[in-house]
Amino acid sequence: MTQPAEAAVATTAERAAMRRALELAAQVPARGPNPRVGCVLLGADGAVLAEGYHRGAGTPHAEVDALRRAAASHGAAAAHGATAVVTLEPCNHHGRTGPCADALLNAGVARVVHAQHDPNPVASGGAARLRAAGVDVLGGLLADEARALNATWTRSLELGRPVVTWKLAASLDGRAAAADGTSRWITGRAARQDVHRLRAGVDAVVVGTGTALADDPDLTVRHVPLTGPQPERVVVGLRDLPASSRLARAAAAGEPVTHLRTHDPHEVLETLGYREHRHVLLEGGPALAAAFWRAGLVDEVVAYVAPVLLGVGAPAVADLGIGTIADAARLDLLDVAVLQRDPADPTDTPTVRLTLRPRKER
Repeated sequence: MTQPAEAAVATTAERAAMRRALELAAQVPARGPNPRVGCVLLGADGAVLAEGYHRGAGTPHAEVDALRRAAASHGAAAAHGATAVVTLEPCNHHGRTGPCADALLNAGVARVVHAQHDPNPVASGGAARLRAAGVDVLGGLLADEARALNATWTRSLELGRPVVTWKLAASLDGRAAAADGTSRWITGRAARQDVHRLRAGVDAVVVGTGTALADDPDLTVRHVPLTGPQPERVVVGLRDLPASSRLARAAAAGEPVTHLRTHDPHEVLETLGYREHRHVLLEGGPALAAAFWRAGLVDEVVAYVAPVLLGVGAPAVADLGIGTIADAARLDLLDVAVLQRDPADPTDTPTVRLTLRPRKER
């Protein structure tokens, strides 16, 4: 949360440095176990000594990156008496790397200005550690912007589990498949490509065994750029997949595919959270989606609705236990987009994408 009283005493140079630090942090994709963090080191005169940012798990944190660059350019004592401007409170724990609070103290930094307070109970406490050692610490500068930069990471830590986005594709009358079980393709080509954009931004893609058996999906990111490894592909349910299926073949080849033999959504997220996944895309099917919804574990819905009528067939979601309109599950609409059809393909269809959030009173 922003702390206006503290942020009001930041200097003009520190404000400019924080905005630059946010730009640096934004260069890294918003996925993976760690937040995006940028750091700018300022000399006593307010001039920039060095910049740094965190590039992903196992790499130097933003503060250490900036300190190393300052030493390389200006000598080992370059940061003595400097101000470190960081988008996230410096960490105070030993993980894949050492505590950034100690690195700043060892470098002789005199002042630290940070934006977002660290919501991770394991890593937080850096500000208190620095203050106890005599460093002038200012927190909350541009905190809202820093939180927005790491919105999913922050939300995951606050929830104590991965954030869940449920993607569904349906006909205008709410069918996910025709009466004969066919479901490729209800939505248009642009919508299918947009799903790959969603996959590229998450840590895991989850389907039930019913969908895996009916559609034999790859669940990989294709057709759009992907920075880093493919999301883990996760199948949930008790039924076996045939060895000839795409997912079974991928697992046999050593690719990141997991079969969780459970029907419990809480158990699924516990397992994925243990693997440090922050964002999960729930792609289907109707029974699994209903289980996650009934458990209160859906945080966002991305619905692709095609101007197609089927009349009968599998619904987009199974029974939610709702018997009357007064108990209807209601969502807030965040965004609407029309994904146009390919004019060169007479079989293609436009699709409307709705981005929604379940209401908190659910």
